[in-house]
Amino acid sequence: MSFLDCTCISSHSHVQSISIEEQYEDISHQCSSSDVSPCSVLTDGDDITDLSTDSAHYQLLTQLGRGFNNLSQVNMARHTPSGRLVAVKNTNLDECTEDELLQLMNEVLLSRRFRHPNLLTSRLVFSSCCQLWVLSPLMSYGSADSLLRSYFPDGMSESLMAYLLYGVLRALEYLHHMGYVHRGVKASHVLLSATGRVCLSGLQSVYSLMKDGKRMRAVFDMPQHSPSLLPWLSPELLRQDLHGYGVKSDIYSLGIVACELVSGRVPFQDMPPTLMLLEKLRGSHCCLLDVPPYPLGDMGALKVSRSGVDSGIGESVATGSLTRTATAERPQSPAPKNHSVTLHNLVQLCLQQQPERRPSATALLSHPFFRQVKKHTRDSFLSLMYPAVPVSCPPDTPPSGTPTQTCNTPSPTDTEPEDGMWDFS
Repeated sequence: MSFLDCTCISSHSHVQSISIEEQYEDISHQCSSSDVSPCSVLTDGDDITDLSTDSAHYQLLTQLGRGFNNLSQVNMARHTPSGRLVAVKNTNLDECTEDELLQLMNEVLLSRRFRHPNLLTSRLVFSSCCQLWVLSPLMSYGSADSLLRSYFPDGMSESLMAYLLYGVLRALEYLHHMGYVHRGVKASHVLLSATGRVCLSGLQSVYSLMKDGKRMRAVFDMPQHSPSLLPWLSPELLRQDLHGYGVKSDIYSLGIVACELVSGRVPFQDMPPTLMLLEKLRGSHCCLLDVPPYPLGDMGALKVSRSGVDSGIGESVATGSLTRTATAERPQSPAPKNHSVTLHNLVQLCLQQQPERRPSATALLSHPFFRQVKKHTRDSFLSLMYPAVPVSCPPDTPPSGTPTQTCNTPSPTDTEPEDGMWDFS
């Protein structure tokens, strides 16, 4: 692919109807104006549209992860003129097939259209040589998945869970109102900034419910790269029958994420894909019996706690090892904890076998489990992140330096990725 081709793709990613953008922005205000929560507050550092589109103005620092079939590399970068830190996703367009180029373009266009504080969108996209640069605000705490693996192997406290899930629900409410189903809700797509803003990423899996100007009740498309998403996908999506699936499929995935956050492990993760599919179609799901998502040995006999007392972040840290295994995998047998009645009810509602029986994202925002989000400040929730700390610029990195202008993937200053790299798939 020539440089001209790269430039054309970049130009297409910037071209869109102004009226469409205004429509999306107006709907975003309608969805978010009625309920301002600490997990949705934007700061000056979240707006990157005023940064330059010259790759020479960015110094790549620590590698955060990879994505898009391992074709994209995500790094923390410094905008040298202003000193601001951002996340940069570089994709070598020469290595992409035509289908992958179309998928990239679709993701960029969707990301530029959506405007919501709880969606991680890319408002700044440009090309340099054969590299596509996609910039987004730096989510310094990383993903909920990396937090579980590195700091909370036995699961998070209910208060921290509520804070994260509330931000995800606000993003889903906006997407569903816009006529889109996310299809990729999982802990690795739940990101947290240093200022406490919760963002849902993974927009490459988003699918429109609109066809010929009309909103469809159900769609039948299977997400690409679905094997990695199987534990989170709903039974009706996996069934692939004439009934199809709709936005309630995301609500099921939210229930799986709730189990994931509270126990530190992914439901159904130990099952072969065929057995997992059969179990989901039979109606088996994760029940929070104050043990891991499905019983391990005699712990399955434990009953639901009626105390309504959260185990707390202190217990999670005290009972769980803060060291990572060589493969950075999560523990397989987390210690039992007492969960509140409201959390049990939330998970039960989300994991209903029949999608029409699951509540909408808007209805779930009023669930009693999320009352604690409105009662506390952002700082009080961030205090629950201990011992996790937000990533920062490497102390030994010089304040200047620019990536070489080549068609190869730019290399960050810190070339050694950490065990807990973020998942950008």
